[in-house]
Amino acid sequence: MRVLLMVALNAARHARPMGHAALRKGRRSITGQVYLVTFTTAGRACHFEDWSIAADASRILGDASSWAPSKFLAWVLMPDHFHGLVQLADGDALGQCVGRVKGICARVLRTNYPDAARIWDRGFHDRALRAEEDVRAAARYLIANPLRAGLVEQIGDYPFWDAIWLRSDEPL
Repeated sequence: MRVLLMVALNAARHARPMGHAALRKGRRSITGQVYLVTFTTAGRACHFEDWSIAADASRILGDASSWAPSKFLAWVLMPDHFHGLVQLADGDALGQCVGRVKGICARVLRTNYPDAARIWDRGFHDRALRAEEDVRAAARYLIANPLRAGLVEQIGDYPFWDAIWLRSDEPL
């Protein structure tokens, strides 16, 4: 009996997701849902302390077509990570959406900056905003990251962020 219990416990321990697989456990992609996504650079390397690399990455990460068909709402690029708010479109899975964007960005940056090596770490963190949460308040919090990190004293002094509410063609 004890041997059977040990075998069962060992099998259960090995069946549990570990590492990046644990991050995916329970993750669901819901059409229309707004997600806060965060992904880090490989080894937390501060690739984006270099203005040129950060500017190129920002052009890609901030381009709505990189996220299409999903809708990109707000983002900020920090020296070693990225935060964004994305609203999933019908037929677009969150993992595919984030993987697509990270892949596009990594290919361009590796071409333009071969010394940068690997750009992004595997996986990403996400959190679905609850229905009662104000999306614009979440965007303001996200965009204030450079202030909280002490990188600038005013958000207007930080060049690597954007939100759709700043564009005249987007509804407030």
